[in-house]
Amino acid sequence: MSSPASEARLEPFRLRGGNFNLLVLRLLDPRVEVIVPALADQFRRAPGFLRNAPIVLGLDDLDPSAAPDFGHLIAQLRSVHIAPIGTTGGATDVRAAAQAAGLPPLRAAGAELPVAAPAAPAPVPEPVQEMPPPPSDWQPTMVVDQAVRAGQRIWAQGCDLIVRGTVNPGAEVIADGNVHIYGALKGRAIAGGAENLSARIFALNFEPELVSIAGYYAVRDGLGDAPLGRIVQVCLIGESMRFDRLG
Repeated sequence: MSSPASEARLEPFRLRGGNFNLLVLRLLDPRVEVIVPALADQFRRAPGFLRNAPIVLGLDDLDPSAAPDFGHLIAQLRSVHIAPIGTTGGATDVRAAAQAAGLPPLRAAGAELPVAAPAAPAPVPEPVQEMPPPPSDWQPTMVVDQAVRAGQRIWAQGCDLIVRGTVNPGAEVIADGNVHIYGALKGRAIAGGAENLSARIFALNFEPELVSIAGYYAVRDGLGDAPLGRIVQVCLIGESMRFDRLG
């Protein structure tokens, strides 16, 4: 005869919150036939970038009267191994068109989902508040004592990252803060993963496949006059990357 404990039904699932490092694909043009070929061109210049990656579509830059064909866009993105999972920003009608195609609006951590604004009450002066303390989940710097091999991905969540070796071609290092590479950067380096626009990338030998800060990125062919093979600091100035030679 079975005991009550053996007859107890196991939980079929559990829900829990989580923070994920997602890239936002800002749509600047509503035409699918323009967006997808441009992405394919980036793939040719940075093999492996965004392949099979979940992304969020940024809608803030789109004309509210000219929403893309989201159903067609989703199909075309999936055909090049990109998985759109939702949207951020944008006008109400554009968000509604995306949601009808299966892309729900997503919210940033601690933010509310966009909804139609109710009538604003009379303004009430807010009390003066002190600056908030640093995030409680910010961690000590992560240190990697060896080279990062092709195919490896290292993510320093909620902190800076120091790599005491080479980041090889095909490897990827990610940090919510700054990235310091005391060796050659030959793979991909992504800083400011938590939308930290002040994050920076430092490398003793700068020869990357791709660098990115807070979602803004440049591939090898788009580095312009960056001092390749030198000690370099990468930072954001507005929406443009600056490559400064150090030493």
